[in-house]
Amino acid sequence: MGLYGTSKINEQGRLEIGGVDTSELAQTYGTPLYVYDVKDIRNRAEAFKKAFDAESVDYQVAYASKAFSCLAMFQLADELGLSLDVCSGGELYTALEAEFPVERIHFHGNNKTPDELEMAVRAGIGCIVADNFTELTWLMGIAEAEKKIVNVLLRITPGVEAHTHEYISTGQEDSKFGFDLNSGQAKKAIELTLNHDYIHLQGVHSHIGSQIFRSEGFEQAVKEIYRSLAVWKDELGYYPEVLNVGGGFGIRYNKHDEPLPLESYIEPMVTAAREEAAKIGENVPEIWIEPGRALVGEAGTTIYTIGSRKDIPHLRTYLSVDGGMTDNIRPALYQAEYEAVLANKADRACDELVSIAGRCCESGDMLIWDLQLPKSETGDLLAVASTGAYGYAMASNYNRMLRPAVVFVENGEHECVIERESYTDLLRNEHRYSKTAPKAGVTEAK
Repeated sequence: MGLYGTSKINEQGRLEIGGVDTSELAQTYGTPLYVYDVKDIRNRAEAFKKAFDAESVDYQVAYASKAFSCLAMFQLADELGLSLDVCSGGELYTALEAEFPVERIHFHGNNKTPDELEMAVRAGIGCIVADNFTELTWLMGIAEAEKKIVNVLLRITPGVEAHTHEYISTGQEDSKFGFDLNSGQAKKAIELTLNHDYIHLQGVHSHIGSQIFRSEGFEQAVKEIYRSLAVWKDELGYYPEVLNVGGGFGIRYNKHDEPLPLESYIEPMVTAAREEAAKIGENVPEIWIEPGRALVGEAGTTIYTIGSRKDIPHLRTYLSVDGGMTDNIRPALYQAEYEAVLANKADRACDELVSIAGRCCESGDMLIWDLQLPKSETGDLLAVASTGAYGYAMASNYNRMLRPAVVFVENGEHECVIERESYTDLLRNEHRYSKTAPKAGVTEAK
């Protein structure tokens, strides 16, 4: 397994993250355990910001919080000077409870409810990314009732498809997200918003997919958007203050992944915007991006304890761990591939081929197939890399499993930011059924 961020093998031959021995973390907090390398997140945020600074354009880097949301993560995003992309009432509520500056909150989603829109308007957040005509109608009514001017971006689908897994491609024409450019939907939405007293059309938004390893898709999306901007300028007198090109910047999950350095995505998209704006005699709008996975994905590591072993002669060896698809659904959902190391024997030679099984009652609960590891024993620690995005965020209680704790590490210190669930937590919102039916085959006494 490659080493990520501040990870290293210490003198004791154990995996260390943020200056903290993972064996110490497992002993302190138990397993499964999500460990976040805070320094790595800082470095990634800084790389994006420096790249924009070098281009001398106005910008916002908004953390796409669907990758991993909690109070502590939102506090860190604020400290790093990031904006925040939320896409549900729950994420918005968490941001408000974290006292994240409301003017830097952007609200996404293809089916925001009226209650969620009302919460956002009353909180006075920075902008709402409108996704469809139903939402626009609700938002106009809420803004008028509250007598508050609301900043809006229109999400558009530019017809550019990134080379990604089909489940996470969202920028092409046939998408559940956004207003289509080619059919005229986007133009109609602009006309609606320009004529409303309480809607301020701040700009447009697009997102072409996820795990993108090339910059050409972003360049092409900018060019496609500008073809429409030229028309809207001539016919509607509209030119955006903000051009949001979304996220989707790829990270490394395994040896086959070759993402660009994060800063390498910025110069091509800014250059494209600059060239296209010059063609129609305009300045470059403020450019926004929305990295989520790119900020926290590689910064996260999940620590498991190895339990049972099943050796099938001449076929396969299964090692089962104390987690699985309940804390990382991506292998089952996307056939995602990961790398791992024996955290407490990280300096030993890899001399056996194993497959890592989760403990859920599903044959598809496999975390890693065909992994080279040192000879392991029950109680050894397995560290799976690059689990910082969509691990905890998509965790579940399937099989009544408990969601793991989350720990931040930096400069030799560690802090629990999400407690491990307890069995009491599992039943906290449940009630006994008061009208239990008689058991089958049992006759009630007269």
